[in-house]
Amino acid sequence: MKQITAIIVLILAQSLAFSQGDYPDLNQISKRLKALDDHPKVKLTTLTKTLGGNDIYALKIGTGDLDNKPAIAVVGGVEGYHVLSVELALQFAERLVTEEADVLDGTTFYVFPNMSPEAYAQYHDQLKYERRGNASSLDHDRDGRMNEDPYEDLNNDGFITQIRIESPVGKYISHPDDARAMVEVDTSSSDATRYQVYSEGFDNDKDDKFNEGLKEAYAFNKIFSFKFPVFEPLAGDYAVSQIETRALLDYLYKQFNIYAFVTFGPANNLSSPLKYDAQEAKKRIVSSPLKGDVAINKMISEIYNESISQKPYKQDNHGTDGDFFQWAYFHFGRLSFSTPGWWVPEAKKDTTSASDKKIKETEVSNFLKWAEQENLDNVFIEWEKINHPSFKNQTVEVGGVKPFVMENPPFSKVDSIALEHTNFILKLAQQQQKLEFHNLKVEDLNGGLKRITVDLLNNGNLPSHSELGQRSRWLKKIRVDLNLSEDDIIVGNNIELIDRMEALETKTLSWVIKGNGKVNLKAGAPHTGFTELNINL
Repeated sequence: MKQITAIIVLILAQSLAFSQGDYPDLNQISKRLKALDDHPKVKLTTLTKTLGGNDIYALKIGTGDLDNKPAIAVVGGVEGYHVLSVELALQFAERLVTEEADVLDGTTFYVFPNMSPEAYAQYHDQLKYERRGNASSLDHDRDGRMNEDPYEDLNNDGFITQIRIESPVGKYISHPDDARAMVEVDTSSSDATRYQVYSEGFDNDKDDKFNEGLKEAYAFNKIFSFKFPVFEPLAGDYAVSQIETRALLDYLYKQFNIYAFVTFGPANNLSSPLKYDAQEAKKRIVSSPLKGDVAINKMISEIYNESISQKPYKQDNHGTDGDFFQWAYFHFGRLSFSTPGWWVPEAKKDTTSASDKKIKETEVSNFLKWAEQENLDNVFIEWEKINHPSFKNQTVEVGGVKPFVMENPPFSKVDSIALEHTNFILKLAQQQQKLEFHNLKVEDLNGGLKRITVDLLNNGNLPSHSELGQRSRWLKKIRVDLNLSEDDIIVGNNIELIDRMEALETKTLSWVIKGNGKVNLKAGAPHTGFTELNINL
């Protein structure tokens, strides 16, 4: 009865989410997570509270012995401006328990819906800008002062965009196909009006830089230990320095059953898989995915592109220094997949284009063309002249693409995007390693001895360990237990360890024992799941 009631509550919560006209705020997210927690197959945990007073949530979803079956972790909100990622993680969890519960018999799922709540909340703030940092304090430009040069809303429209200044030394001109878009060109060969372009605001500390002393601190997706960008803005002095990052890693390091991550973030190794770099892979500090893992990435990428209707376009971001996606692979040894979930599609070509062939389409000009073709208005702030104290007697204009619209689709498109990505994650789970015993044979030998022979099969399309996971020795080995004392085993051991099993690989195990009765044989690891066999001697 409780389960039926919980499902009804979840369906109502989903209906509310799908009928709303915009991405949810933090309060709405919290309500949906608590509705999930009412389901008997869901455990909602608060890992910590941020300095901004927001909860960092973790969902553990499954049945039976959750910690000893293969698990996939789904992570949203690694970048606060990527509000789509949070909704994708939420809808995945909601669909999983209301529509796809059968998969929970063989797989546990961890969902971390929003790792950047303060930055995410900026989407719903009166002043909207693409924030990355949390509510801590950080001297971004290392000048001994904090928060001294934030964004300012110069035209009081509630959005932080850009300023452009007419200047003979400017590096930008208006795009010939769309004067709203700015394009960096070799201006020595152009007689077009040149501009300097900055983010919207003042140079408060008079260092000729704009908005480098932000009223935000550490970016979640920039403070992990793989290629940590020490001393850079939004990163700080050392890796994993924040409450929320430490809480997440403390939690993950206890979950030995996680074998793969799906991160919703800017990096994308699903539309276009990673490539193997032999030189980087052979270094003491490995910085290329290993060859076997690249082959897995290619296979999963093919499944992703079959599952997702949107075609890849300029999806060449394979990670940035200090990001979570690369940490999950290089420093945690798990298979790590990442996708933004949506990107601006390639706009239809305009045959009447007046563009100089030397000037290529930019991300902004392509977006504006696509938005027009989709009849999307309200995505651009028209350039408007203002007086700016830093540029006296110069023509200064404020305007540009509104924040968030190039990273997040209109909310009306999100439901179908979430459904496709839910289906992809379920297909990923179908590929996972699965240990099975086959071909059991018990032979009577002289002297009352018996020989037990059995095949252990990995009946999955993924190996038992990522290649880097095996190399890092963090993933547990496959352990084979025969519940006999060492005195009763003549040949073989009551505990055997197997480093790795490839997809569809079989390993033959054999013992010579003495005795009669029943013997239990068990094999597995938390991230592979366990299989058991009862043997009558």
